[in-house]
Amino acid sequence: MTPAALPSRALLTVDDGLCLWSDKESAMASSIDPPITPRRQLRFTLVLAAVFAVAAAFVLTPHLTRAEAQVTAASEWDGAACNVAVPGSWASSSLLPDPFLKIDGTRVTAQSQWECRRSEIKELAERTIYGDKPQPDSVTGTVTSSRITVNVSDNGRSTSFSASVQLPSGTGPFPAVIVYGGFGADTATILATGTAVVNYDPAAVGAEGTPRSNKQGAFYNLYGATSTTGVLMAQAWGVSRIIDVIEQSGGSVLEPTTGVTGCSRYGKGAFVAGAFDQRIALTMPIESGSGGVSALRSIPQESGSQPLSSTYNEQPWLGDAFSAYTGNPAGLPVDTHEVVGMIAPRGLFIMDNPHVEWLGARSGALAALGGAEVYKALGAGSNISYHSNVSDGTHCATRSEWRTPLQQSINKFLHGTGNPPALINMHSSKSANLAQWRNWTTPTLTPAGPTETTTPAETTTPAETTSPPPGGAGCTATVQMVSQWNSGWQGNVLVTAGATAISGWTLSWTWPGSQRITSSWNASVTSSGAAVTAEDIGWNGAIAAGRTATAWGFVASGASAAPVVTCTPA
Repeated sequence: MTPAALPSRALLTVDDGLCLWSDKESAMASSIDPPITPRRQLRFTLVLAAVFAVAAAFVLTPHLTRAEAQVTAASEWDGAACNVAVPGSWASSSLLPDPFLKIDGTRVTAQSQWECRRSEIKELAERTIYGDKPQPDSVTGTVTSSRITVNVSDNGRSTSFSASVQLPSGTGPFPAVIVYGGFGADTATILATGTAVVNYDPAAVGAEGTPRSNKQGAFYNLYGATSTTGVLMAQAWGVSRIIDVIEQSGGSVLEPTTGVTGCSRYGKGAFVAGAFDQRIALTMPIESGSGGVSALRSIPQESGSQPLSSTYNEQPWLGDAFSAYTGNPAGLPVDTHEVVGMIAPRGLFIMDNPHVEWLGARSGALAALGGAEVYKALGAGSNISYHSNVSDGTHCATRSEWRTPLQQSINKFLHGTGNPPALINMHSSKSANLAQWRNWTTPTLTPAGPTETTTPAETTTPAETTSPPPGGAGCTATVQMVSQWNSGWQGNVLVTAGATAISGWTLSWTWPGSQRITSSWNASVTSSGAAVTAEDIGWNGAIAAGRTATAWGFVASGASAAPVVTCTPA
């Protein structure tokens, strides 16, 4: 971030490319600096809460605007119904674990099975890396044009914290990016896209500079100073509570479509927040290093990167259980490429700095490549981007190379317009080779199949229809439902070529009711009311004669429907 982007902060020093910043209350060093002293305390008052206790309607009414946001989930964690049994032990391997290998030893074969595989990864990552992320009994609060207040109660205890809001020009409501501690993607660029900035003080929820035996902050007020949950997960819990309040607010100021970003230690936090809350549409960690995106097994092999023992001991970022793996990452049942996969198919833009060895950019690239395989298997390969090919080595600098992909990511995943950057751009000095780190292959997952567990609101019965078969040439299209939940459903679109191969396709239909596409991938989609038009994006346009391809996918609001689809070949 530049000083201009942070008006309340002052640049103190630039030493070997490491920026130190301060505000009125504390000097906050980046994650590659020495530990900060424990000067930050949880601060909130009943007077502040009263000042901003503006009445808000706590009705979960979707506020759908523009072309809608990208892939998000119906709840913080849609796999809550999955029956995950964590084993008492697991095999050790120096290679990256197979993200598609389930705990029972079988592999994921259908996209519909990923939800429960994701839940397995979540449980294993909480157990060994981050610590648990509990669900509180009650969350209330208010949203105004300048502040969000959050009040949380659980098991007879209560706590509060707040975040400031900066609105862009124009008429809201606006989607928002939650920015960790003032360090993250360029706020000027965020605001210029018509997106609000929520400035989140993570130290108020999980403080640094504290011993593991006496953790401080709003999270630990509820769950105890000796909680084994690390600060990164505690701070991610705080992000989820902010989203709870935004959802409850009725959408008069902010839409419930959110992104999250942070740099350095706050890049670690943003990464964890995005992985453990499926409502976050866009995750943007920057220069997160060891304990962030960087593959844990790779860090000891990357000269100069922050050792795992240093990451564990510098701050209580990681859960207490990780102490068993600081010298033995091969013993972990998961690695960060699978945490990247937990974000799939939602938007993810990882930014890295190859010029500071401590940041372990090669390990970050490796995790991104491994996680990208999950995105590809889910048919959402364009929804992940990684960029470390930058010229300026200053830590947490605003970089011109990132401005366009940042804009593209925000527009696509928070506003539903344009196309994602869809790039993997590694610096030549910090490139990674996934083939050297895996002995597994990426499966071709069937677009529909039996789910491993369902709630009463879910169904796996296909809802599909086709346009009349073409006479000799042309194409037909099928809308196939993958899964359904209370407020929406996921569909895949299958395109079949007639007697002649096609080089591209355009599909159109009109919804029979109030259904609307809220996100899509692998197609250029435009909607006007109930009318939908979709075109191929080049690589998925060609279909051989008589063959059927799963062309693209979408998430829709409302009840599942079977529209009559018209397919026009290019």
